[in-house]
Amino acid sequence: MARIAGVDLPPNKRVEIGLTYIFGIGRPSSGKILETAKVDRNTRVKDLSEDEVSRIRKTIQDQYEVEGDLRKETSQDIKRLMEIGCYRGVRHRRNLPVRGQRTHTNARTRKGPRKGAVAGKKKATKK
Repeated sequence: MARIAGVDLPPNKRVEIGLTYIFGIGRPSSGKILETAKVDRNTRVKDLSEDEVSRIRKTIQDQYEVEGDLRKETSQDIKRLMEIGCYRGVRHRRNLPVRGQRTHTNARTRKGPRKGAVAGKKKATKK
């Protein structure tokens, strides 16, 4: 089983798809990595030789920022936006959509479940 950048790649998938399991690598960059490392993109992960795995690992290490480092950088960027108090930072702080989407309707994923009816409202009693 190939382990690259701290991630176990699924053995039965093609290498091109398997590399996308690494945070920060998508289909286009996966293709470029395999081109640089001179590995056939249709090879299955379980069929990779140790030499091919090491070439892929070296290419990713030299040219890409992935997994922990990328996650850390992204969270630091968001924290910086929140600290300086810009519009995007305020939207992050309030857990609202950041990229201009409407919130009057929709945005339930970001806002969470709907709030119930007004809390102080009393129900009508029977006479």
